[in-house]
Amino acid sequence: MASSSAPVIKQQDIADTMPDALKQSRYHMKRCFARFVGSGRRLMKYRHIMEEIEKSIEDKAERSRVMDGLLGYILNTTQEAAVVPPYVAFAVRPSPGLWEFVKVSADDLGVDGITSAEYLKFKETIFDENWATDENTLEIDFGAFDYSTPHLTLNSSIGNGLNYVSKFMTSKLSGSSENAKPLVEYLLAMNHQGESLMINEMLNTVSKLQTALIVAEVFVSSLPKDTPYQSFEQRLKDWGFEKGWGDSAERVKDTMRTLSEVLQAPDPMKMELLFSRLPNMFNIVVFSPHGYFGQADVLGLPDTGGQVVYILDQVKALEEELLHRIKQQGLIVKPQILVVTRLIPDARGTKCDQEIEPVLNTKHSHILRVPFRTENGVLRQWVSRFDIYPYLERYAQDASAKILAHMECKPDLIIGNYTDGNMVASLMASKLGVTQGTIAHALEKTKYEDSDVKWKELDGKYHFSCQFTADMFAMNATDFIITSTFQEIAGSKDRPGQYENHAAFTMPGLCRVVSGINVFDTKFNIAAPGADQSVYFPYMEKQKRLTSFHPAIEELLYSKEDNKEHLGYLSDRKKPIIFSMARLDTVKNITGLTEWYGKNKRLRSLVNLVVVAGFFDPSKSKDREEIAEIKKMHSLIEKYQLKGQLRWIAAQNDRNRNGELYRCIADTKGAFVQPALYEAFGLTVIEAMNCGLPTFATNQGGPAEIIFDGVSGFHIDPNNGDESSNKIADFFEKCKTDSEYWNKISTAGLQRIYECYTWKIYATKVLNMGSTYGFWRQLNKDQKNAKNRYLQLFYNLQFRKLAKGVPILNEEPREEPQQPAATAITKPQQPAPTEGVKPRPSAPTTAPKPQPAARRPQSGVQRVNEGLDQKQPGLPTRIRAFCPWLWWFFIINISLFLIWYLLMKL
Repeated sequence: MASSSAPVIKQQDIADTMPDALKQSRYHMKRCFARFVGSGRRLMKYRHIMEEIEKSIEDKAERSRVMDGLLGYILNTTQEAAVVPPYVAFAVRPSPGLWEFVKVSADDLGVDGITSAEYLKFKETIFDENWATDENTLEIDFGAFDYSTPHLTLNSSIGNGLNYVSKFMTSKLSGSSENAKPLVEYLLAMNHQGESLMINEMLNTVSKLQTALIVAEVFVSSLPKDTPYQSFEQRLKDWGFEKGWGDSAERVKDTMRTLSEVLQAPDPMKMELLFSRLPNMFNIVVFSPHGYFGQADVLGLPDTGGQVVYILDQVKALEEELLHRIKQQGLIVKPQILVVTRLIPDARGTKCDQEIEPVLNTKHSHILRVPFRTENGVLRQWVSRFDIYPYLERYAQDASAKILAHMECKPDLIIGNYTDGNMVASLMASKLGVTQGTIAHALEKTKYEDSDVKWKELDGKYHFSCQFTADMFAMNATDFIITSTFQEIAGSKDRPGQYENHAAFTMPGLCRVVSGINVFDTKFNIAAPGADQSVYFPYMEKQKRLTSFHPAIEELLYSKEDNKEHLGYLSDRKKPIIFSMARLDTVKNITGLTEWYGKNKRLRSLVNLVVVAGFFDPSKSKDREEIAEIKKMHSLIEKYQLKGQLRWIAAQNDRNRNGELYRCIADTKGAFVQPALYEAFGLTVIEAMNCGLPTFATNQGGPAEIIFDGVSGFHIDPNNGDESSNKIADFFEKCKTDSEYWNKISTAGLQRIYECYTWKIYATKVLNMGSTYGFWRQLNKDQKNAKNRYLQLFYNLQFRKLAKGVPILNEEPREEPQQPAATAITKPQQPAPTEGVKPRPSAPTTAPKPQPAARRPQSGVQRVNEGLDQKQPGLPTRIRAFCPWLWWFFIINISLFLIWYLLMKL
């Protein structure tokens, strides 16, 4: 919901028009509102409102008349209503990002406009009336610090932040030469490892720089276009110019002309062009702490999926673009990209216990792994992304030290991923004063309905109080936000976006966020990723096909024997295959697809179903949701008797083989189905379309933008399985009667990918963001500093307290191997395996009971346990676990006493 302080809220519009709309159907509305309040306090969603209207206006013609008018428009754009008799408070969303709030009295149908804060109080009254009426309730208002930032209001501006920032910078630098002084200062400060770039102190004023540019441009224009920079470097240096303008006379001339035009009469296009050419980006840090981050044998492990693939492809694209730009700038510089993740000693056969690892197919990019540490040393096992918060502050400190040692300088850009990575990136960027970008991937608040007002019910399992607080902190701390789609930011006509859901919300008993994030903020940018086209290429490119995988894929799909890799079989291999591949959790909805298929006899007669997801054995998983979904899959196979029509394949980690698997599915003239309840983007959708596979994807989230429904693929509603399964069946029936229909959809899907979804386009956009927002944050440093002080209070007084409430794992960690005091980072030495030693038990699948805490150092956010009752039964065992020296002290003393006693007897 929108902020009470945000200018985009027009609180009186609905309040002014709704009274007349209610009067036109007063009889029906009196009945309807009586039904609304008849059940007492409750939170009604759109579907509940429509159900009550249908019951109140039984005549279909009359109901259609009401719903076709102004009142129908208001009710159809209502997202929810808080019922606190005799009032019903409506949250109305006329368009993405725009919210209006009204309260209606059921007694007389009187209408009053209210603020978002007042609406939140109505919601709170349903769940915690004391909190709602407490005058000392904590209210969070980040919008109060956006006083000097230009505000946008058009839907078309959402996600185009870079474009508008360039316009606003143009406005600030226009006019007198004094206004352009910040740009000159920025250029003067530009350097790499102490070596000045672009200009030196000879050109320390706007007028000096303008004059020198005119002289230099005339000189460079007289040279042949391909003259290397080194040939005239000294002449330019004599005039005050340093390296970085270009590698040839033509490139130098074009860059100088662009800067001259910006200083004389700036315009947004020239501003964007200038910052795309400036040599201000060499070292990048990418944070992704949770899960098993690696390049092999990790996909399908807990909390490990598309984000890993995204980041590895992202890094390759960023390095390639950095090298291209550095060459064009005429510099000899080696860029550095570090993907910073967690080192996990119990690595389950992966390389997640190696501290440093080169990123494959790159020259200057590495994975740097830093362990989680507690008071007892290095934490050895995996930690769920929902339980990660007590470790993050200490991790940010340790990671910062490792990064600075490895790079031997501060990074130029820090990019966070998901809640934990964004929080750590925010802490490091704030400490070092570095430009920051964030990528949510998935905001959990959107996945679980009413998870804000019902946070207390879910906190023991998911710790949403920590997660939502961390998300709010990172969103407001960052300089820019990278999203994959418009829907991720502001949703669709009918559904709010992930970020829009954080505009205003409440967690009764904790805080009331009256202004969280404004989706019209210029920090929002859309940069859609692509798929690695060396792996995911069209099925018809026969000369590139990875035929060596065909025997293994044949066995994977059609062998009739169950084994550890596949379960079930396909009795009729002539049928096309509908295929899905995802993590086995609730939101990915693989069990939903299985049930759709099981119920639809027509679809079952047309196609086979193959799913790649998770494990078969619940005992092999540590993830709570995955365990439940595994059990559900088995029950569905049994319920619908799917043996012979369904193949369930365990999670596959080999990307190259997965790419060929997509193509083999295309060979059957099958289709890919992505049935998620919500998907922020949908990398598997991009992968499947890259391989030429017709795709059916959820209409909830990013895939709705990737696919033009009925043209380059199809949208399906994950909340309407019957409709979705029939849509898939209709496609295959049409393919039977029209032999070219399958090819038509396949070709249109490929065309869509090539136009919009490549990593080259993505990398160009992200580096332009890093460059431009780095200067923008300097232009707005006073506002930035004020907001940072507020954020520090929010972090210290709210997040740290919440993080202390999350239990740390019940394990006695081993001491961290000592690293040499050199800047080079080496792999930590692992203890040699000992014969006969039993393997360490798996991490518990539920939160462990709190253990007694040792003295906590001032740094680090860790679990603090209070009150150690020494009379408690079983205490010696607990002391022995945490203080083994006490136990041995006791044994030694008993032994000495027995020896003394025997000697005395003798």
